[in-house]
Amino acid sequence: MPSLSAPVLQLDESQLHHINTKLSAMEPHQVLAWASTTFAGLYQETAFGPSGNVISDILSSQGISVPVIFVDTLHHFDETLDLARRSQERYGFDLHVFKPEGCETRQDFIARHGDNLWKHDDVVYDYCVKVEPARRAYTSLGARAVITGRRRSQKGDRATMPIVEIESTGLVKINPLAMWSFQQVWSYLRANEVPYNVLLDQGYKSVGDYHSTRPVKEGEDERAGRWAGSEKTECGLHKDYFAMRAEFLARNKTQQEQNVAQLTAQAA
Repeated sequence: MPSLSAPVLQLDESQLHHINTKLSAMEPHQVLAWASTTFAGLYQETAFGPSGNVISDILSSQGISVPVIFVDTLHHFDETLDLARRSQERYGFDLHVFKPEGCETRQDFIARHGDNLWKHDDVVYDYCVKVEPARRAYTSLGARAVITGRRRSQKGDRATMPIVEIESTGLVKINPLAMWSFQQVWSYLRANEVPYNVLLDQGYKSVGDYHSTRPVKEGEDERAGRWAGSEKTECGLHKDYFAMRAEFLARNKTQQEQNVAQLTAQAA
């Protein structure tokens, strides 16, 4: 099996396909063991969802120490922040928290961006609360690869996701639970007494920001409670970084031009 120890950008599509074919026959704990011995600069990136909690437990059960990146959007449920604390206490991982630039609290964010940016411009919101902080985390920590909890059963853009993928930035993303269902995740959580978000007991299955997450109704897809009523399936964190940044800059420029025009009109 080809090694990923060399710079990952040298891998061609056939090599990456071969690696994914081999890994798809492995159990998640084997994929994680492989990743831990293959990559320097390996981190787990999680918002402490069910899959992320399973991964933390599998790593701990194998004695594998992987530091954790948590992007605090400043709009998480209190239950999510409590779970972050409980998970760190349980597993003892090094936790690196990154927040929107220039903001320490939700009030800071509102003062800078307004109270409903997520509703007025979800692209700018996603870039500010997730994309930029995550990119800052990768750069400052020297992350070369991150472990995510994404799964194909979550559908949307994830439906055909491989176990190993390489972003346009060169960052490697490893998805050890790609082939698991929500039921497999839930069974693991309960069987191994893994800490989980208490909101799951209230009908939530995928927990994001408080303002755009609701419980899932019977018969709905797992992520139906995220951005309900829209066609959105991803927050931007797992979209092309350069495309997201370009769109963010374009929208910022347009907004600045509108502000100048408005001030000019008021002064006339």
